[in-house]
Amino acid sequence: MTQKGILAFSGGLDTSVVVKYLQEEQDMEVITVTVDVGQGDDAKKIAAKAKKLGVKKHYNIDAKKEFVKDYIFPAIKANALYQKKYCLATALARPLIAEKVLEIAKKEKVTSLAHGCSGKGNDQVRFDITLRSGSDLPIIAPIRDKNLDRDTELKFANKHGIEIDSVAKKFSIDQNLWGRAIEGGVLEDPYNEPPDDAFIWVKTKDLPDKPTYLEIKFEKGIPVEVDGKIKESQKIIEYINKKAGAAGVGIIDHIEDRVVGIKSREVYETPAATCLIEAHADLEKMVHTKHENKFKSIIDDEWAHLVYSGLWQDPLKSDLDGFIERSQKPVSGTVKLKMYKGSLRVVGRKSKNSLYSHDIATYGVESTFDQRLAKGFVELWGIQSTEANKLQKKRKSKT
Repeated sequence: MTQKGILAFSGGLDTSVVVKYLQEEQDMEVITVTVDVGQGDDAKKIAAKAKKLGVKKHYNIDAKKEFVKDYIFPAIKANALYQKKYCLATALARPLIAEKVLEIAKKEKVTSLAHGCSGKGNDQVRFDITLRSGSDLPIIAPIRDKNLDRDTELKFANKHGIEIDSVAKKFSIDQNLWGRAIEGGVLEDPYNEPPDDAFIWVKTKDLPDKPTYLEIKFEKGIPVEVDGKIKESQKIIEYINKKAGAAGVGIIDHIEDRVVGIKSREVYETPAATCLIEAHADLEKMVHTKHENKFKSIIDDEWAHLVYSGLWQDPLKSDLDGFIERSQKPVSGTVKLKMYKGSLRVVGRKSKNSLYSHDIATYGVESTFDQRLAKGFVELWGIQSTEANKLQKKRKSKT
């Protein structure tokens, strides 16, 4: 029986190298699958590269709408930021890509599944768990299995005439609609400032001298309109990526704890994600009680941790999804953001479900809040703390 492997193929260094390893060392026919989640790549160019590498068949799947509806929107509802920083762009895309690979694998009756992840990264976890959840076929990961380093890969690519673009020679890049991840090269020294040529979405020089504003309208936790004119979900994200990026907003640079235990320096471009999550979280503060907000922040952190860790299919995530979805019923309204030379802040918000009452909050004569009631409340609120402090002072005076 002819051995047949299937590979999620980006056309980059890692997956191009894997194609050749499968062909030469595993004696396999290779089927490649490119899943479009908004990378901005030329599908025809990737297909041509796959053909040049000698793959048996290549598939291109447009999954952008599915990515937005079933992955990005849930992430917005969960204010999903791993370690308060990373919007999970790559982490969200991996289970979707793996699911699409499994669909083609079943259709083509392949004998093995393959990916181009290293043994140091998080993507191996995300791919492996999703693939194993949907198939019993063996998983081949040459970069990991052969302990390949980037220099060895580049030499291998050169030997086999595999074309690698100039950016990929300097950095390891992963990009989709929700964000752009930049690793490697000079960035491996965490004290080095990222060079300007690492960025393509966020402007770092000659920023506008006037502030830029964004108005984002939400319905039940989902962004439905931006600046009163953009209403289609994918275009909302693309529009904010462009507008916020032009204002210098959306660069994330931090030390991140990977699933495998390594601390890594990660640099991301996430203009739309930064704006949408900031706006959504602010709107929740207005329409949820303080108890809901406190508890949901715990749920949000756990949701982000599960997704980052490759546990998209874990039953706990489904349980958290149920709570988050229920919490979004009142999250409708509009949030106004101000962007200026790389800074971002919320400067206004409104909602028909707002728990903010001007009549109660105002310091003017029209206030309906009876301040006299506060005296007894404050005394009762702090009674245990004040008594504990008195007792501690008595103990100290006796020693």
